[in-house]
Amino acid sequence: MSLDPVAYLPYKDPDDFIREVTDLIWVDRSISFIVDNYEPDSIVHGGLGTSTTRQEVIEGSLMRISATPDRVGQAEDVIWEARGDDAFLSSHLVLSGDLHSTGVSRTIANCLYRRGRMVEEWVVRDTLAGAQHRGLDVDELARNQAFRGFTGSWNDAAPADPIAKGDSGVRPDEYRSEVETVIDMIQTVWNGRDLQKVEKYFDRDLTLLTVGDRTIIRPEGYRRALLHLLESFPGGQFEIRDIQTNYDVRYAGLRVAVLWKFTGDYTGVPTYGPLTGKPVDLIGISQFTFHNGAIVKEVRLWDDIALRAQIAGTRGDEPVAFANIY
Repeated sequence: MSLDPVAYLPYKDPDDFIREVTDLIWVDRSISFIVDNYEPDSIVHGGLGTSTTRQEVIEGSLMRISATPDRVGQAEDVIWEARGDDAFLSSHLVLSGDLHSTGVSRTIANCLYRRGRMVEEWVVRDTLAGAQHRGLDVDELARNQAFRGFTGSWNDAAPADPIAKGDSGVRPDEYRSEVETVIDMIQTVWNGRDLQKVEKYFDRDLTLLTVGDRTIIRPEGYRRALLHLLESFPGGQFEIRDIQTNYDVRYAGLRVAVLWKFTGDYTGVPTYGPLTGKPVDLIGISQFTFHNGAIVKEVRLWDDIALRAQIAGTRGDEPVAFANIY
């Protein structure tokens, strides 16, 4: 699928577009550029739910920048794929850290740009890592956030065939073998709970980067990390909402990004406080790196503090004294 330069001008390609635009807003602090970059009715799905106006993006960006003035980010990966001849969907992995410390956190923003303007975004931030590095009480932070819920496409039924069409629209059928490997892994290991099959899909020397700035290695580590997520929602299931692929030696070759939705009742291990028996709606993104047909690396992110906020709101927990939530 050929891509008209109108999709990413004045930059040389979508990779350059995403890296430069993100730096302009978040490093150079040109918050006003959001007016040029986002459509007025742009839709953003994040851990706390869906926003539907550009003004919400401007205000949220300002508050995050103000709350963490020493924090700076850079592109760790950009997985982009065409959506028609005038649009692209990017999965931008951002590595952020304070200039005066070694603690890092990651964000993945899946952005749908049409003719150089943002129309819809799906974003997950490792807020848990940021809070832990700053010595903050994560449950206190959660009680001071409001989960507003999801609207629009996120509430639609999962795409029937995400290889052909996801939440962002029709996609090119590229790297089908690797895409099918990822889909089969999610259905077999994540949803089917056949954890023995991790070795079928992953290289022995695998690496998983996940929330809380955790680095997990080897198949057994991968199994335990998945169990840690599932143990609080033992009946939970993952839906595949979107997929994009990209091959670029700058980012270690072939990568597959998956936007996923996890829903399940909070009935298991009380990791997030007293059980509610009620469902959670979790937005997450994973980026998989392949080598010789096997997955050698996954970056799996969701907003863990927003998940805690969702559960606290369902439970009716009262907010505590003001805390900086960004």
